[in-house]
Amino acid sequence: MKKLVLAYSGGLDTSYCAKYLSKEEGFEVHAVSVNTGGFSPEEIQEIKEKALVLGASSYTSIDAVQTFYDKVVKYLIFGNVLRNNTYPLSVSAERIVQAVEIVEHAKKLGATHIAHGSTGAGNDQVRFDMIFQTLAPDIQIITPIRDNKLSREAEIEYLNSHGVDYSWEKAKYSINKGLWGTSVGGDETLTSHLPLPDAAYPSQLQEKEPQNVKLTFENGELVAIDGATDSPVTNIEKLEKMASKYAIGRDIHVGDTIIGIKGRVGFEAAAALIIIKAHHLLEKHTLSKWQQYQKEQLGNFYGMLLHEGNYLDEVMRNVEAFLSDTQKKVSGDVFVGLYPFQFRLQGIASENDLMNASFGSYGEMNKGWTADDAKGFIKILSNPGKIAHFVDKD
Repeated sequence: MKKLVLAYSGGLDTSYCAKYLSKEEGFEVHAVSVNTGGFSPEEIQEIKEKALVLGASSYTSIDAVQTFYDKVVKYLIFGNVLRNNTYPLSVSAERIVQAVEIVEHAKKLGATHIAHGSTGAGNDQVRFDMIFQTLAPDIQIITPIRDNKLSREAEIEYLNSHGVDYSWEKAKYSINKGLWGTSVGGDETLTSHLPLPDAAYPSQLQEKEPQNVKLTFENGELVAIDGATDSPVTNIEKLEKMASKYAIGRDIHVGDTIIGIKGRVGFEAAAALIIIKAHHLLEKHTLSKWQQYQKEQLGNFYGMLLHEGNYLDEVMRNVEAFLSDTQKKVSGDVFVGLYPFQFRLQGIASENDLMNASFGSYGEMNKGWTADDAKGFIKILSNPGKIAHFVDKD
């Protein structure tokens, strides 16, 4: 039998693929899911049991949370990446790591085919296929849902006809959770004017009393919360648990999909938004204006290529090297206030704080230059404007 690795989530589309590819196409199906922060051990066990019942010869769960941080999330923080100044690439960033892990698993098993449950309308088909084709051009990609243009009703009818009677009732809101945030989709996000109701978000308001928290960064990475040192991954999880009780990090992102149409998706990403904004504030104090300028350009560029599935392009390694180099002085504490539905950046403390220089304070008496020095500098600085104004005076 031909070996096939199926990217399996346990949902309707991939469950259809498991049954159809094993029964109708005669594949030896090896189901695999990649955990980038969204699955509990109990959920993984349920997914395994379902995959085996549907006809998979084996099921493997790959823990890639640390890999996701090391290869992607770290650089999203270094680059302060918010797509369209809004979205921290919560779910789209995960797909890249999942695709890489799946193709490596397929190579290890000696599989001749890889399958996934993407439709022909979204971004994930591009991300998965590009990674698979780049890393394993000899492995054939199969996508039954996309190729056969299947509806949910057709998939359910097929599964029921083969004795699979799980409840496939479509949830009112689709939730995709990971280390770097949770996406929320529903009927409202298919419109341009309707907001998501509070009940659509998985984290509800539990805490109303304000709380202050100290985030400690070392070379751009979050190494401690309130003085308690831990790994960046654990600190992200701790901060998410703490801040989500305040219902922080909710928003709706509107952007351009890879295939050229507009898309709208809700999300909640309390830890991601707080970390990015806190990190950015620390950089404002510790980096030069030209470092910040170049970082903004390359951070946006990095986020765009990542979103569109171009993670394996060598330019991404170049940008990562640049972003890493800029973090040498980005160390210190950032003080954050947590409130219902919002957070406030209160200030920073760092040995590398450029505001601590003794030359002078903004708007106050200077110590490093004279009044004549300042007047001469301003006079020379105004020359381009004076020349242009003279030439264009009419």
